[in-house]
Amino acid sequence: MLDTIMAFWNNYYPIITVGAIISTFAIIFIIAFATMKDKKEAIGFDRNMKDSEIVRRLLRYAKPYIPQFLIVLVLMIFSIAHEIISPIIMGNLIDMVGREGGFELSELYVSIIIYASILVVSLISTYFQAIILQKTGQRMVARIREDLFEHIESLSHDQLNKIPVGTLVTRVTNDTDAISTTFTGVLVNLVKNMFIIVGVLGAMLTLNYMLTLIVLCFVPFVILFTVIFRKFSRRAHRKVKDGTTDINIFLSENLSGMKIIQIFNREARKKGEFDEKNVRLGKAKMGQMFVFGIFRPMVYMLYISSVLCLFYFGAKGALNNVAVFGQIIGVNVIVSFYQYINKFFNPIQNLAEQFNRLQACFASAEKIYKIFDIMPEVVDEPDAIEIDHIKGNIEFKNVWFSYIKDEWVLKDVSFKVNAGDTVAFVGSTGSGKTTILSLICRNYDIQKGEILIDGINIKKIKISSLRRHFGQMLQDVFLFSGTIRSNIILGLDGVSDDEINDACKYVNADKFISRLSDGLDEPVRERGNNFSAGQRQLISFARTIIHKPAVMILDEATANIDTETEILIQDSLEKMMNIGTMLMVAHRLSTIQHADNIIVLSHGKILEQGTHNELLLKRGNYYRLYTLQFNKEQLTKK
Repeated sequence: MLDTIMAFWNNYYPIITVGAIISTFAIIFIIAFATMKDKKEAIGFDRNMKDSEIVRRLLRYAKPYIPQFLIVLVLMIFSIAHEIISPIIMGNLIDMVGREGGFELSELYVSIIIYASILVVSLISTYFQAIILQKTGQRMVARIREDLFEHIESLSHDQLNKIPVGTLVTRVTNDTDAISTTFTGVLVNLVKNMFIIVGVLGAMLTLNYMLTLIVLCFVPFVILFTVIFRKFSRRAHRKVKDGTTDINIFLSENLSGMKIIQIFNREARKKGEFDEKNVRLGKAKMGQMFVFGIFRPMVYMLYISSVLCLFYFGAKGALNNVAVFGQIIGVNVIVSFYQYINKFFNPIQNLAEQFNRLQACFASAEKIYKIFDIMPEVVDEPDAIEIDHIKGNIEFKNVWFSYIKDEWVLKDVSFKVNAGDTVAFVGSTGSGKTTILSLICRNYDIQKGEILIDGINIKKIKISSLRRHFGQMLQDVFLFSGTIRSNIILGLDGVSDDEINDACKYVNADKFISRLSDGLDEPVRERGNNFSAGQRQLISFARTIIHKPAVMILDEATANIDTETEILIQDSLEKMMNIGTMLMVAHRLSTIQHADNIIVLSHGKILEQGTHNELLLKRGNYYRLYTLQFNKEQLTKK
């Protein structure tokens, strides 16, 4: 018995040693995997979306391009022909050269021509495959970007306020780029490698099934290592994506507010905060590299082990000319098998990189679909209608509204605005003035009551149709990078220069535009920071006029404007009052004296309403506000 064991050990100790080493690594990885799962649960790591769900949703974008992918599939079969056939040709050449009776030179030429032809066909197929994939992949990713941007446009003001701009920028740019690499490379390479593995396996079984079975003994370990790597890789990629998003949010906010940082001398503090985030991202990327650096050497170890087994058994059979596991192994079989093992494990090794990129795609796709899965809060009713024209009659009927549940900003508010009237809203900060203006345009939806436009509930009107008839002029004017002209028309088609000039003259914007070297084509830098607050406001007035709204909304449009510009704006406002219905919120009560109705608000309720003179005669809340402001202005003049 002992002699039998010793004989077995002497014959197979290299194989036993290799098996022991691989098994040891497998046990270590299984323990690490189990530990990782425990830690994952401890830190609250949540896998919100399965890979199958991500793939299913991404494939929706691939569906229109099925013909292109079928062509790629056919080309792929031709492109891998070299991988499958070349080892057999090389083995036959070795066998031919070692033949006892010699060989004909024509045989060598035929083999070389066949080899070269297969190689040329493979290269041409690979080229066209890459071209088709790149074009198709870029179209798909462009569609994802368009759909994502369109979805973001559909979100309500409240939802957009809750999502940092940097997060949205990352989703539309960085994360879609990660998906692009999947469509144009990873998925196709995965399929290609699967074809290669199946083809190589078939060729190996044909050559020598027993050696093939020995090689297949290593496959369970490959699967085990791949499953474990996939778990670690997914977590590592999520940390990298979270770190990238965190930095983008920080940069978006702090670069926009750099002037404030400099004014308060907080550069060093902000630099420290950025360093912390940068270090955190660096650690996440190092963790990602560590996971990748462990997996690929493990697969390479399995490859070397299989080659060792091939040489051990093959060489014993070839040198001694004896059957190994019932089959004679020649030199040509060893040469072909050596190449096949390399081609069998090389795709598996590449899976490390492809899994790396695939997990990056899944991490990005999951974050993109989190944005897609945010359902817009303000949407069209199923029976919503289009309206071509409105008179401008507005009515609030017992309206209740809150941004936060049960913290009411408006409480049972009711009032009417007749078409063509100018109505002003007055009250302290937080009284609900700006909220009323936002609700009329359906920037938010009310919880109770009704808002009517010309007797129609605004929820029964399509949002795009409703907002088309409103012109909003806000205190904080937003100008886009471009020119004055592009900011006035905002992409409106069919607007002539005469119409733009007339609108500018109407609101007195022509006075400063005419002094600019390029006039209407004067460049506008980011957020219009090369213009004063008053100039930006006048541009917004012209923008409103050019769009010909039936109802105009001014939210403290004169709050941060110098006296000279205020005179110009007051003249513009008097002209615009004759265009249609106007709703105003103003700090300076002197600017609303000619309003048809002034509504005084406090803590979400209407205290009083009437004309300027009527409210002064009542000597109520408006009278106190007006007297206090008038006395303050007189003291300022002195």
